[in-house]
Parts: sequence; C-alpha cells; structure tokens
Amino acid sequence: MTQTMNSDFRALRSAMGGPVFAPADAGYDHARSIWNGAIDRRPAVIAQCLSPEDVAAALTFARDHDLEVSVRGGAHAYSGTAVCDGGIMINLGVMNSVTVDPATNSARVGGGATMADMDAATQAFGLAVPGGVISDTGVGGLTLGGGMGWLTRVAGLSIDNLISAQVVLADSRIVRASDSENSDLFWALRGGGGNFGVVTEFEYRTHRIGPEVHVGIFFWPLTDGPAALRLIREFIPTMPPRSGVLVGVGLSAPPEPFVPDQYHFVPGHALITAGYGTAEEHAEMVAPIRDALTPLFEFITPMPFTGLQSMLDAALPWGIHGYEKALDLDDFSDEVIAVLAERAGQKTSPLSFMPIFALDGAFTAVGEEDTAFGGARSAHYVCNIEAAAPDAEILAVDRAWVRSTWEALCPFAANQGGYVNFMAEAGEDRVRASYGPAKYAKLADIKTEYDPANVFHRNANITPG
Repeated sequence: MTQTMNSDFRALRSAMGGPVFAPADAGYDHARSIWNGAIDRRPAVIAQCLSPEDVAAALTFARDHDLEVSVRGGAHAYSGTAVCDGGIMINLGVMNSVTVDPATNSARVGGGATMADMDAATQAFGLAVPGGVISDTGVGGLTLGGGMGWLTRVAGLSIDNLISAQVVLADSRIVRASDSENSDLFWALRGGGGNFGVVTEFEYRTHRIGPEVHVGIFFWPLTDGPAALRLIREFIPTMPPRSGVLVGVGLSAPPEPFVPDQYHFVPGHALITAGYGTAEEHAEMVAPIRDALTPLFEFITPMPFTGLQSMLDAALPWGIHGYEKALDLDDFSDEVIAVLAERAGQKTSPLSFMPIFALDGAFTAVGEEDTAFGGARSAHYVCNIEAAAPDAEILAVDRAWVRSTWEALCPFAANQGGYVNFMAEAGEDRVRASYGPAKYAKLADIKTEYDPANVFHRNANITPG
C-alpha cells in the first residue's frame, strides 16, 4: 500500500467515529465476511459506521477517490452485493439498536440490525414487525426489497409497515423519508431495493403477536409429491387470517428430535403452519390435513415467536455456499405441481430445496401503485429455488438444478422478473420485468433525482432515467 493511500485512510479514520479497516488490519476479514460462503471479495477499505454521519463521511471518501460502494447490513443474501472487490464497504453491522414505543405501537430499528435483533426487542412488549423467515437476515435488505415471511398474511410486507426511514444519499446528505417528507423517495424505498441511498434507521408499525405461537410441521415423502402438493393447494385458502404458512418442496427432513431417526435427511415435502391465536384454534385449522393424506411424520407444538423466526436458521447456516432463482406463480396449478414433484428429487445437497411463500390476506389490501414493490398485489405464490451446499463442487451441481428447474417453471410464471430479494443474478431484463414498464420508469426518474451517478448500483439495479 502506498504512503499516499495510508495517508488517505488516516484522513477517513479522523472523519469517522467508527473504525476503518484496510486489508492488512486485524478485523478486516471479519468485517468483510458475508453469509454466502461462495463469495470471497476484498474491498480496498471497510468503513465500520456508527452513525449516519459516519456513512456520509464514507460516501464522501468514495467520491473523492472514485471508489465503488457496497453496503453491508445483515449480509444474508445469495447475491453477495454487500461486498465488492477494490472498493469501499460501508458496514452498518453495529448500527443495530432497536427502540420500541409500545404506546404508539412503533419501533425504530438501526440499518444494521438483523431480524433477531428486532424480534428480541419487540417481543419484550408482545409486539412484532413483519419480516422474513431466517433470524440473521438483515432488516435493511429485507425491507427495501419488500419483506415477506411468517406475518405476511396477518400484516402484509415489511414495507407495508414502514412509517419512515433515515437515509444518507449519494451526495452525503442525511434526510428523512416518509409520507410527508421526501414522499417520492419514501415510495421508492418501499420495494425499490438499495438503489436510492443508505438507510441508517427504519421506523415501523408493530403488531400484537406472541410471545407464544403455535406451529405445525407436516412432512410427506417424495413419492406422495403430487398428492401432497395438491392437498397444500386446497388447504392454504382455508386458513384463518391470523395464521402463517410456508411450503418446503424437496426439503430434507432435519436431524431434529421431533423427526423419527429413520427419516433424518430424507427428502420430501413440508407444510409448516403458524397460528397466532389459541392452541385449540390452530388444532382446528390443521385437523383436515392428516385426514386428507397421512404425513410421514408431523409435529405440533407451542413455541416462542422468536423460535418460529429462527426455526429455519440451521437449514441455511452462515458460510454455506448458495445460489437462488425465483419466480411468481399466479396459481399452484397441476402443471406447476408436476414440475415441482419431478424436480424436487433431482437436487444433490440435503440443504437445497424450494421454499414457496403464499402471498394473500393482508398482502392484498395494499394497492399495487401504493409502493414500489415489484409484483402484483393479488393473491399469488412466490417460488424460490435455492441451492445450498457445503462446498463449491456440490454448489455447481445444484446451481445447474436451480437453473433448469427455474426454466421448467418459467412457462407458468406471472412475469419473467420475480421478487428482487430472491435474485442472486439481477440482470437488467429481469429487474425491468419485475417492476413493469410504468413502475420502472417512475423508479428511474426518482433514481435520477437522488442518485444520478448510480453510486448505489450493487443491487437489483434501477438505472437513472
């Protein structure tokens, strides 16, 4: 490293309250680490930010030195956009405070917080913010793309519960976005991804959930695939409003105590239900399932809401090698079921599977133009095809499985885009297809106003108009 660059790093350090890591510094490798072990990139410098002013200083440094910018929140993404080679990583990881106001049913959440951080703080008051299904997911990336998970049927997406956001813009200005302040920016943040600035604080509405919820897991073998998936298709519309659901196609049974030993790692199809009322209400809801098609095994239990939120963590551990593609499906048709049933048994890694999210209930109460979310607000399914493997060799095999399965499902897709948070490779055509021509054009105009140089391009990118 040249003497000049050392001097420049000293200047950045003096401008920030948080530490700055160069490649030779202790702590550099930890600061650049991300969830997807298949990605190994080395920024020229990492700015560990403690405040929006630190973020502003890091962006000024990036402009002055013509450095590419990546932004790391929770870093749980298949795309690995949180880390770049040779640029500056703005690391928000320690900006993870959560302040809950039970009187107003709201919470202010730092841009580097994870779902686990947010859930722990809100559940202390019996409250929750709609989020994802893996507890170490960062709330920042999750929210900016939409945010679907266990509470979507009850309270909509994460963006549907966003009240305001504090944002550091590309020119280092610090602004707040809400319905009454920078309303165009606020609209774009709710689904437009990380295209418009670095969000250092989210303010959310909270909902009365937990602290105890009721969970059911029903598992059928691959040989029952078509029948099990048709049963799931018929069951989901019967679920009451205060419930949640996730379908795991090709999921390998975990080696957990509730799974009989002989079924550990056996691939099959899982239906996971969550009830947010009484145990009796949940039992009544799921009773028809076993009568229609006896599962290989089932498990019904109360658990803390935080346990539900972290239940799938072991299925996608930190450092796993991952890849994904996804698409929207208007219907769980017989043709779709045939493809899913055929492809489910063709994966190699026990951790690879296809989680399917049912978007209905409160999700449909928001107008399609009310937010920038890319996708219809009518009831539909999001099918994610995930490869997760312990090493690069197995990942290569299951990456091919993901791609071929995605291609087989494309004829039944609602559009050729999909959920932007589920894009390991966000090509321009797919991004445009996700938003549609009118919404993409509006986003491009807002991008031109707030980030005309496309500083924030390591994402499902909206190019300036």
